[in-house]
Amino acid sequence: MNDKTRQPDKQSASDPGTRLGRRDVLKALASIPAMALFVYELLKKRAFDGLRKLNILSELGAPMEAPAVVPPRASGELIRLGIIGYGGRGEHLTRGAGFAHSDWTERKAADAKKNRLDKAFETFMKQQDLNVVINGVCDLFDVRAARVMAASKNDLRPGAGTRTLTEARRYRHYTELLNSKDIDAVIVATPDHWHSRITIDALEAGKHVYCEKCMTRNNEEAFAVRKAVKRTGNVFQLGHQNRQVETYEQARRIVESGILGLVTLVEVTTNRNSPGGAWVWGIHPDGNPKTIDWQTFQQPSPNKVPFSLERFFRWRCWYDYGTGLSGDLFSHEFDAFNQIMNVGIPKYAVASGGIYRYKDGRDVPDVFQVTFEYPDKNLTLIYSSTLASGRNRGNLFMGHDATMQLGNEGSASSSPLSVTADHQSTRFRQKIDSGEISTSLPLFAYSPGSRQIDGITSASAKYFASKGLVYTYRGGKRVDPTHLHIKDWLDGIRHGTTPRCNIDVGFEEAIACHMATKAFLEGRRVEWDSVNEKVI
Repeated sequence: MNDKTRQPDKQSASDPGTRLGRRDVLKALASIPAMALFVYELLKKRAFDGLRKLNILSELGAPMEAPAVVPPRASGELIRLGIIGYGGRGEHLTRGAGFAHSDWTERKAADAKKNRLDKAFETFMKQQDLNVVINGVCDLFDVRAARVMAASKNDLRPGAGTRTLTEARRYRHYTELLNSKDIDAVIVATPDHWHSRITIDALEAGKHVYCEKCMTRNNEEAFAVRKAVKRTGNVFQLGHQNRQVETYEQARRIVESGILGLVTLVEVTTNRNSPGGAWVWGIHPDGNPKTIDWQTFQQPSPNKVPFSLERFFRWRCWYDYGTGLSGDLFSHEFDAFNQIMNVGIPKYAVASGGIYRYKDGRDVPDVFQVTFEYPDKNLTLIYSSTLASGRNRGNLFMGHDATMQLGNEGSASSSPLSVTADHQSTRFRQKIDSGEISTSLPLFAYSPGSRQIDGITSASAKYFASKGLVYTYRGGKRVDPTHLHIKDWLDGIRHGTTPRCNIDVGFEEAIACHMATKAFLEGRRVEWDSVNEKVI
């Protein structure tokens, strides 16, 4: 190739105009107005969205502020705990109090190193030191009793090194633990059929009680527990940790503001689609008649049967020990609904369902629907559940002016809380007509900490994560709501404050759930006689 041949290349390299070409220049010039228009429209949209947000938030009467930051350290005297029942929920409650088994802390610390988004270990270690010790444990399975004993002395915990820990003493029967002088309060995380008996005996022994839901196995027990709490004056907390969830607090404020208008229908749901989600839990290889006190386990049960590993480890599948979908999962949804709407016990309940998927000998349904009526409040609550589909439908609060959705629907990217105006709204009519409010877009959405995802494996954890309930936030700090709920109970003991899920709201939840179960089992509409306090 000669120099004359290469000459045009030199000119092209040195002359930008020649390099781009006339057509390229014309395209670039033509794009300038389009780009300017795009930037203009983008800035206009941002300004409009900002104005829209201010206008919508003004409807609330105040900004949606986060709850106050939790004090950095619990105050008050040392509280000595007893743990009665240490299954999956018992372990979580004990971690909420600040004590975890070493295999959990080691595993979660390793998970955090592998995945920087896994914050479980960090969140646990940053919990407040609640100034408690575990002095006594009681579990009918030797393996679980040994685990909580080990957790009681694990110094890898919030506030590590602030006090000397000794191994908790194991008691074979809960009454022996209650007779101990070195226990001030107990956490009851047994199967449902033991809740009322242990709670009442603990209150009578002068102990404060944190009891897991469902509060009791039937109506009669709910009355007895309420009577014991009122008579003794000891501090009682029911285990609905969603009472501490920031999203529900915001939802309550939205309803109270009237932004939804008249709410006449609320739909709440539960969907799961795995054996674990249907309570087909693993059977521990060390479970046998020598390591399990079967006779004590089934003592309060209305039906006595021979030793059964399935019934011991999968007790939620039978009404002899549990409360089915009503007391296990609907109880969460009802308590959230009641927290947000403050409506109490329904007047009427009807229910339906059946065992359609898990034909494994259980007698609790795996598909369950219930309708509650509040005629004096012009309100209907519908609960729908299946254990054979994982479709996440979310919960809807349907008002004349707007609908509020809690939890995801379909897409995992949906917000745990969103409010959308109704196209026939009276309150927002002018703003809809002017285009300031679009009924195809949320008025606002609330999703605290949605970017922080943990490795969640159990069916229960996935279910609560979909509703934004695995963690909550205080002043931007991520906190386990179970920890906050335990703290709320301890604050009540130390300072005389009323716990968020006290006996009055716990009683409402228990009666509502038992009305649903009774309606299902008897195939009829049941009614709450509020004057005589009877389910008829």
